[in-house]
Amino acid sequence: VGVQDFVLLDSHTSEKAFMNNLRKRYQENLIYTYIGTLLVSVNPYKELDIYTVTQMRLYRGVNFFELPPHLYAIADNAYRVMCSEYNNHFILISGESGAGKTEASKKILQYYAVTCPTTQQLQVVRDRLLLSNPVLEAFGNAKTLRNDNSSRFGKYMDIQFDFKGAPVGGHILSYLIEKSRVVHQNHGERNFHIFYQLLEGGEKDFLCWLGLERNPQKYSYLIQGRCAKVFSINDKNDWKIVRKAFSIIDFTEKDIEHLFGIVASVLHLGNIQFEEDSNGHAIIRDGTQIKWISKLLGAHLSILQEALTHRKIEARSEEVLSPLNVDLAFYARDAVAKAIYGRTFTWLVNKINGSLANKDSTRKTVIGLLDIYGFEVLDTNSFEQFCINYCNEKLQQLLIEMTLKAEQEEYEQEGIEWEPIPYFNNKIICDLVEQKHKGIISILDEECLRPGEATDLSFLEKLEEKVGDHPHFVTYALPLCILAQRENPSQDGMLGRELFLLEHPLAGGEVTYCAVGECGTAWKSPGIWGQGSGGDNLNYKISVATQFKSSLMSLIEILMSKEPSYIRCIKPNDNKEPGKFDDFLIQHQVKYLGLMEHLRVRRAGFAYRRKYELFLQRYKSLCPATWPYWHGPAAEGVERLIKHIGYKPEEYKLGRTKIFIRFPKTLFATED
Repeated sequence: VGVQDFVLLDSHTSEKAFMNNLRKRYQENLIYTYIGTLLVSVNPYKELDIYTVTQMRLYRGVNFFELPPHLYAIADNAYRVMCSEYNNHFILISGESGAGKTEASKKILQYYAVTCPTTQQLQVVRDRLLLSNPVLEAFGNAKTLRNDNSSRFGKYMDIQFDFKGAPVGGHILSYLIEKSRVVHQNHGERNFHIFYQLLEGGEKDFLCWLGLERNPQKYSYLIQGRCAKVFSINDKNDWKIVRKAFSIIDFTEKDIEHLFGIVASVLHLGNIQFEEDSNGHAIIRDGTQIKWISKLLGAHLSILQEALTHRKIEARSEEVLSPLNVDLAFYARDAVAKAIYGRTFTWLVNKINGSLANKDSTRKTVIGLLDIYGFEVLDTNSFEQFCINYCNEKLQQLLIEMTLKAEQEEYEQEGIEWEPIPYFNNKIICDLVEQKHKGIISILDEECLRPGEATDLSFLEKLEEKVGDHPHFVTYALPLCILAQRENPSQDGMLGRELFLLEHPLAGGEVTYCAVGECGTAWKSPGIWGQGSGGDNLNYKISVATQFKSSLMSLIEILMSKEPSYIRCIKPNDNKEPGKFDDFLIQHQVKYLGLMEHLRVRRAGFAYRRKYELFLQRYKSLCPATWPYWHGPAAEGVERLIKHIGYKPEEYKLGRTKIFIRFPKTLFATED
């Protein structure tokens, strides 16, 4: 149905032809299609019988294009090349929320678990690699409007293999957990899964020890989206899976107690209410929740109360405590909850890494799996969305650069003349965001650090001044939104005690605005601060945007040192409905995933290339001289074969080890 490889489309520059081919295949449950070696995957929103152990064995060790397009072909190709050439690989899985990235990542892990060589000792490593997924999903995934199991963080996992090709260890890097979800969810969305799993599945005595009740409606942080119960999610069953996973990943009962003590303390924090005393200062009249937090965190009650109702002002050698009003106390409470959850997630990832670590010092090869949040343009785009979209721009830049480089290298190795390819280079977009001293992130940092009052409006003015004439930058100023509380919480530095290094907004009164790069990058920045490399030294601050930029640069370096494979995931409709193909929605994704751009690069020279041996094996029956056996060099056999078939000189080129065919119709005629 249709063509299995978009490269073989006759009208490869036509978006309409691209969409028609994708639609035809999707309607026949053919959810996978290639663009060369890149895999396009459309979420079927239903179970398909294509992930069985039989299917896994079918794809094992088979040449890439011999079988229909599949995730397993991508996974197997990366594995075989790694084993034969002893080099490192990565598989980049991208697409918007709900497109099936997390499922694709899990399917690839399962494929390696079933098809790689193993021993009883290695089975433990394999189980830990597989079971790290439900734990990270519980703490890092949530129900959103677009996806009932949406990853709210980016994940890069290295699977380490020994010289025999057996998986012997792993390492996980996580990026930008969406901490804001802990304290606020949009209508129709939930907090992170783990809160609901704990309440629904936790043993009665355990909940009692944590000071929790089973009903999620009792907790302020769990009910803002008004959908604590979701038909498609079985929290009780998921709790059992997570508990089992903890025991296999090597968590002790003490670890689990401490971990869920922290999770419970976040729920108690959300239920703390502040009242105003006669001086207009915030006080906590009902001490029930804070007593539970004190017990669960092992923090002194008076220190906790002080941290939530006062801020510390440092002036030279003096420290002065200044009381917070009620609005700022609620903000401090939420900031503490976000900080606790964010650091707990980091600890969890490190703990899992400890259990996956391979202590053997012999050289390993790795296959990295990058499951990264997708590019999205929402009605209101958060600061996190800006970081996410910037990340996608960088990865798109990497994809085009590495594809072009691979094409050029293959042509040179084969002795075929390289023809320069025109394409849109999004470096200009990336520079707009990240350039030192001139980019948006640097301007944001400067504005946050400068003396005097920094507001969203002053930041917007600075952007207009420095990058206003950039061809890919435009701003839209909306009406001034004066908050009820005009006091600027940032003027005296960090909220809370030394116990917490917290985030705080730029200003009380703010202009709501949106800055949009021409490729769709969009954000609304609340000016968030994170922890610097100086540990808990409050005088040393690095903005979250700069931290994210640095970690993204490190990730790009990791990827540049490996051989790439790509999976682009597409969401067919917004209703999670099987069989429904929403043309407008899919066309939008095809555009920003850069699929037409990738196809143009892949098709610029020759649509099809194959090693002489494989081409001869496939088509030798078409020529009496090569059938049934050809006894000379394969290259000469192919030359004899195509002359007999009648290929014209402009239709092909012969390289050192491969035949290159320019037009799809030439190949189709040969097939016919």
